[in-house]
Amino acid sequence: MIENAITYVKQIFAADSSGYDYHHTIRVYRLAVEIAKQENADMQIVQLAALLHDVDDAKLSPETYVSKRKAVNFMKGNGVDNEIIETVCKIIEEVSFAGNDSVVPSTIEGKCVQDADRLDVIGAIGIARAFAYGGRKGRKIYDPEIKPLVNMSKKKYQQNQNSTSINHFYEKLLLLKDMMNTDAAKKKAWHRQSIMESYLEEFMAEWEGER
Repeated sequence: MIENAITYVKQIFAADSSGYDYHHTIRVYRLAVEIAKQENADMQIVQLAALLHDVDDAKLSPETYVSKRKAVNFMKGNGVDNEIIETVCKIIEEVSFAGNDSVVPSTIEGKCVQDADRLDVIGAIGIARAFAYGGRKGRKIYDPEIKPLVNMSKKKYQQNQNSTSINHFYEKLLLLKDMMNTDAAKKKAWHRQSIMESYLEEFMAEWEGER
């Protein structure tokens, strides 16, 4: 079933260039499994939720976001019982960042998947993904006249269309280190945070012509 899920997400994200691609899903899957081992979480639930966490994402598949139709259909087609399907769908619903309205998952399995997803948003890969997604959305790299917005609600975060890729670090990415749930993720987040901070320092120095 897990091999089937890997094949399924590879097909869904084959043409993606926004950073929400197949390789993102596999990185999240591997991180979630690593964290789950340390947290003694239910491995099958973590594996399924990690692999399917973006198939109905509001940014990528708004028409199935509410129903989680793609994830549900895959699991039903692979003989997953209804209780596990409900659990996995709840984890998927809770995983995303939503500003001040972000949810702390209700299960350890959900915490493992949320941490893994957030770890892939930060660090060196997170930097690359921020600019890939920003380019796809038509965002400027940086504009000193557009200030980052802080303490946004879920609604304001989703409606914040006039931002820049650099602002995204201050509006989301730099906040995630302190939002990790598990000790394993917190340790990884410290290093990835330092990578982003060093990058932003260098970016601003070059922007101002200091280096």
